[in-house]
Amino acid sequence: MTSPADPVSLARDLLRCPSVTPAEGGALTYLEGVLKGAGFTVHRMTFSEPDTPDVENFYARIGTASPHLMFAGHTDVVPPGDPKTWSHAPFSGDIDNGVLFGRGAVDMKGAIACKIAATLDHLAANGGKPKGSISFLITGDEESVAINGSPKLLKWAAQHGERFDHCVLGEPGNVAELGDTIKLGRRGSQNGVLVITGRQGHVAYPHRADNPVRGLVRLMTALMDEPLDQGSHKFDPSNLEFTSIDIGNPTVNLIPGEARARFNIRFNDCHDYASLKKLVEQRAEKAAAGKVKWRIDWEPSNADVFYTEPSPFTDVVIGAVAEVTGRKPKLSTSGGTSDARFIKDYCPVVEFGLVGTTMHATDERVPVEDLQKLTAVYRRILDNYFR
Repeated sequence: MTSPADPVSLARDLLRCPSVTPAEGGALTYLEGVLKGAGFTVHRMTFSEPDTPDVENFYARIGTASPHLMFAGHTDVVPPGDPKTWSHAPFSGDIDNGVLFGRGAVDMKGAIACKIAATLDHLAANGGKPKGSISFLITGDEESVAINGSPKLLKWAAQHGERFDHCVLGEPGNVAELGDTIKLGRRGSQNGVLVITGRQGHVAYPHRADNPVRGLVRLMTALMDEPLDQGSHKFDPSNLEFTSIDIGNPTVNLIPGEARARFNIRFNDCHDYASLKKLVEQRAEKAAAGKVKWRIDWEPSNADVFYTEPSPFTDVVIGAVAEVTGRKPKLSTSGGTSDARFIKDYCPVVEFGLVGTTMHATDERVPVEDLQKLTAVYRRILDNYFR
């Protein structure tokens, strides 16, 4: 590593850690060395839950006063798939023609590297101590079920007296260019399975059977035809999408006894979990018209909708992005879920990281120039936040 405040070197070192969920892969050990060397107090803890993998997490803080700015993120990454399909090995951290390649380059080891580089530079310019507190909350299962990561780490921090004033999460929410988007919120997510029960029988004697596929098609059509809502002034409309149909019948002349269809709902602030389920079940009941035997098996969800109201803090982030990139970012609530859904219960949170076009893709990559610019944005946030 050529310099402790060089985001490119920091990112390359992190990318060389094979931290596929739930493996730590050396990433947290690396961060511990860098931040301890800068004067941070570091805590590493592993959380467990029945039927889920143990997950190691990381919390580091420097300073004891307020205001307290938290940088949040995750070092776990999705599997790279077949390494032979990559132009550069997924954990090599290769740089080719000004572009850094590797799983996690944009989601989100690159952003973590930029936050650390910006923090080290900020501390060096201020006598090694912030005019308040800076912390890093880094988790290891964001790309999976998010049970033994952020929810438990945030609870642990609260139980140990940690209080956060604001948070910047480094998700890659920019759409096309660095500086085009800041996320102030996310829609919630709810999974379910629509189950239709019929009566098994021979296809040549349909009057002796009750084919559940007919009922499944009827209810699926009803649930997809009518929008759940028209959206709100903060959020796009909610949407229900069926993602698989499972009948499990290998026999062509057998009418099955049951048919299932799995779906996901991305819902906005027009609903909570209870009202959303009630609405879907009412529509299913109406479509069934007393002729289809159905039920919905709702899956547990920890992905609620949230929104961060604009404030002087969001103005600091918007201003820093505009000053460095020359772009006025769009304030967005689109996209999937993130760990911000947990952080919002402890402090206001905004999301700003790299451009997300290659996240989870073969040859995930980031221009070196973007790493340098994002570091400058985070540095400007720190300087203005503590000014």
